[in-house]
Amino acid sequence: MTYQPTREDKFSFGLWTVGWQGVDPFGVATRPALDPVESVQRLSELGAYGVTFHDDDLIPFGVSEAERESHIKRFRQALDATGMVVPMATTNLFTHPVFKDGGFTANDRDVRRFALRKVVRNIDLAAELGAKTYVAWGGREGAESGGAKDVRDALDRMKEAFDLLGEYVVEQGYDLKFAIEPKPNEPRGDILLPTVGHALAFIERLERPELYGVNPEVGHEQMAGLNFPHGIAQALWAGKLFHIDLNGQHGTRYDQDLRFGAGDLRSAFWLVDLLERAGYAGPRHFDFKPPRTEDFDGVWESAAGCMRNYLILKERAAAFRADPEVQEALRASRLDELAQPTAADGLAALLADKGAYEEFDVNAAAERGMAFERLDQLAMDHLLAARG
Repeated sequence: MTYQPTREDKFSFGLWTVGWQGVDPFGVATRPALDPVESVQRLSELGAYGVTFHDDDLIPFGVSEAERESHIKRFRQALDATGMVVPMATTNLFTHPVFKDGGFTANDRDVRRFALRKVVRNIDLAAELGAKTYVAWGGREGAESGGAKDVRDALDRMKEAFDLLGEYVVEQGYDLKFAIEPKPNEPRGDILLPTVGHALAFIERLERPELYGVNPEVGHEQMAGLNFPHGIAQALWAGKLFHIDLNGQHGTRYDQDLRFGAGDLRSAFWLVDLLERAGYAGPRHFDFKPPRTEDFDGVWESAAGCMRNYLILKERAAAFRADPEVQEALRASRLDELAQPTAADGLAALLADKGAYEEFDVNAAAERGMAFERLDQLAMDHLLAARG
């Protein structure tokens, strides 16, 4: 196979990904700024179907209204010329010094009001460009000092912000939903709503919970030492996987944003297997950073690698599921039994069933092997292309 992406694969990239200049806390840029129009054109040539943006990726912060319209016009013309779409947009509430203590949860009330207006303005643009999802990442929402912020009040303010934005979207009649992006740390040491579970619990307290889901990112969950496919499974189970950010990460380090598949490859395999079996219909969005070692040729190689690796893993996962020996191993591991309700006959029947407790042979059950090792090795064989 050539593993050449097509528009039907629904691969998308943020302007901030291929446009990252290689800046880190210890080094200045290694690449010049990249024109968003060129990003659209090159990503289209590589086979992507969509491009996403923060407001400040597309429109430099603080420009005049005329300059703003000029940037939007050029971007729209590039979209029209290539057929690329904008499936998602978001707002930068973390770069400018005014957001040093957060946007929605800043202690300063005037900063919070400015943050909301900044988001509202970009929501209008997102809706105009056809975006269906609006991601919210609270990179500065948090605190390192226990006395600096009452987290209960901060969560009140965050709830207030999302409720107001939901009200605005409904009033405007926009076909737009929000996806909260969890992250445990960096740039702040402790960020609010750090994991998928935190975000899902928070959503249930909102006035219009149906408008809100999650946008999990591979590296973010793995930074916390969590199992990313498990988090995605829970988001799917809750009906809240509105968007997903794909990249690579080596364990509990800083946010590495490697190209997809270039971190924990086994986790990436199980993730693709899950997304494809679950019928996830949203964008496969890559939120990665081409390493600062690369020139622009390397940037496009890295972007192409994200899509290629997804397609390879998709093929490998499909081969795994189609393998008769795997199907036999799945039955031996009793996954079909896990899918059956434990007490479909009801509580009364469960309590009356002596075989469920009084006559249950605990020792015989304890001696049963689960056959997981054979199943896992078959997965490894398929992942490494040693089978079919």
